[in-house]
Amino acid sequence: MAVNLHIPDQSSIYPVAGIDIGIAEAGIRKANRKDLTVFTLSAGTAVAGVFTQNRFRAAPVQVCEAHLASGAEIRALVINTGNANAGTGALGLKATQDTCDALAKLLNLAPEQILPFSTGVILEPLPVDRLVSALPAAIGNLGPNNWFDAAHGIMTTDTLPKISSKQLSIGGHTITITGISKGAGMIKPNMATMLGYLATDAGIAPELLKSVATDLANQSFNRITVDGDTSTNDSFIVMASGQSGLRIDSREHPHFAELYHALADAALELATKIVRDAEGATKFMTIHVEQANTTEEALKVAYAVAHSPLVKTAFYASDPNLGRILAAIGYAGITDLDVGNVNLWLGDVLVASHGQRNPDYREEDGQRIMKEAEIVVRIALGRGNAAETVYTCDFSHDYVSINADYRS
Repeated sequence: MAVNLHIPDQSSIYPVAGIDIGIAEAGIRKANRKDLTVFTLSAGTAVAGVFTQNRFRAAPVQVCEAHLASGAEIRALVINTGNANAGTGALGLKATQDTCDALAKLLNLAPEQILPFSTGVILEPLPVDRLVSALPAAIGNLGPNNWFDAAHGIMTTDTLPKISSKQLSIGGHTITITGISKGAGMIKPNMATMLGYLATDAGIAPELLKSVATDLANQSFNRITVDGDTSTNDSFIVMASGQSGLRIDSREHPHFAELYHALADAALELATKIVRDAEGATKFMTIHVEQANTTEEALKVAYAVAHSPLVKTAFYASDPNLGRILAAIGYAGITDLDVGNVNLWLGDVLVASHGQRNPDYREEDGQRIMKEAEIVVRIALGRGNAAETVYTCDFSHDYVSINADYRS
């Protein structure tokens, strides 16, 4: 059950000039479902990506990285769901390359101009023949208004599509930003078993877009965690078609900050929607750590709390067993932490003051917050001025059931 996940009405999902999308049924894993998506990009579109840090990087991730590094102008993306094509060795790489070759031939492009993506079950051969056979249908379905169907087409264990779309005026130009994402389990920073595609009709210089994509990922998709597992196929792609007329070549451009913040808001929305739709989730939790010495220190504490199965199951039970949070803070790896300086809030309730139970804390106050669907945990370490925020969810019975049944 998703936690307060907003799906925009199709009338408020804005097409991005220069980008068309087609969807088809390839029967990759299950019949009668849309599981193949193709993006085509107009000439001059800048593309950048951030990928999983898992050493078992899937074949499509390896090919994406190679094609981006080649310097070829990226003109199309191809995405299949149902099969991750990970842990498949040389045959998996060949299947991915065959996919790029087939789509390139249909679109009159070079294979290096294609970025391939897969998501689904790991360690199983990709049925590439079925995928390639469905490519003409996806191309025949190409159009600018298919973002909603594409959001459905890339889902695996997701229960709802994840879409962000907005229009705003920057420098006298109407700028569109639209994106989709998927993911529900095996979610951890350094990318997760997620796919994210964010597009704008603003123009961004290719080298600048590379650093922008990394920054966006670090403030969104690399700030979410569901279960602490980093998967094999995770990819976040940013596309800037330049069709709006606005062109930004450097961070010093007078409109860079405004565009960047709009993109960052969209990326964070797509990332947190993954947590809201996490497998079996009933609570959406924001872990905010402040007064740390460094960003790294703040993240250590935030992730220790966010990854703790004891903390996550307590939140599922609406049980204010908040000593579990203190324990996670204590084992986060800050060897010189003075626990006498630590304060902890649950929502607006001060639970622990100077490292011990706040004398004014009442169990019923903690119980009131724990029953809410969205909960903020705020931790002040009393060490410095650095702060970081991580987004996570609870662990429920359904999380176990979903993952126990995933391959059946």
